[in-house]
Amino acid sequence: MRLGLATAFVVAVVMLANRTSALTCQDILWEGTSYSTCTVTPGDDLRLFEYGADGKPLGTFSGIEAATGRKLVFAMNAGMFHPDRSPVGWYVENGVEIAPLVTRAGPGNFGMLPNGIFCITDAGDSRVLTTDDHLTDAATCQFATQSGPMLVMGDDLHPRFIPGSPSKYIRNGVGVGAGDETWFVISNQPVNFHTFARFFRDRLGATSALYLDGSVSRMLARDLNRNDIGLPFGPMVGVFE
Repeated sequence: MRLGLATAFVVAVVMLANRTSALTCQDILWEGTSYSTCTVTPGDDLRLFEYGADGKPLGTFSGIEAATGRKLVFAMNAGMFHPDRSPVGWYVENGVEIAPLVTRAGPGNFGMLPNGIFCITDAGDSRVLTTDDHLTDAATCQFATQSGPMLVMGDDLHPRFIPGSPSKYIRNGVGVGAGDETWFVISNQPVNFHTFARFFRDRLGATSALYLDGSVSRMLARDLNRNDIGLPFGPMVGVFE
């Protein structure tokens, strides 16, 4: 697996070298809370990052830049991970499956079903699907990360979210709508699941959104002069300059 991953890593860096980004990021104040929101379109070279060519976790945004020799305009952590920083759920990078799909319920946020998949297809389109819907979806994911819980499903929020819940954290997630935009969001103050999900649905108009993580959530956004630092983590998502 590591040999295939290393080869795919090198090929991806070469293919992305001449692409440009139209990504925009802004801070949006909504119902008294600020959310840093980066909007990605299909022309952006969006991809997931976990391992370098040496098979070791990259761990940080600066680790991505050091491994590729390229500058990021946006990056965010993109899924939960084990102590060795390997992905908790299904993870695909450059067409290589690194971690298997998890379909069982379990403890913690990841196991709060329905959970879901963020997928970047071979055509460069972004999808956010429940894990069950992914099993019947025909698209091939060039990149994919499984996380949970789902935030938004059509007009509905996750059924276990409670309005006014006191469980508040800095949270980050990804959502898509009826158009071709993909939104990556991090709350700048602690929020509960219900409020965070409503930002995607009621403010951005997302029809599908997935929770990526909380408390360890960090973002790099050149538009905002932002580059959060901290302990290394697992999967990351980003767009090069």
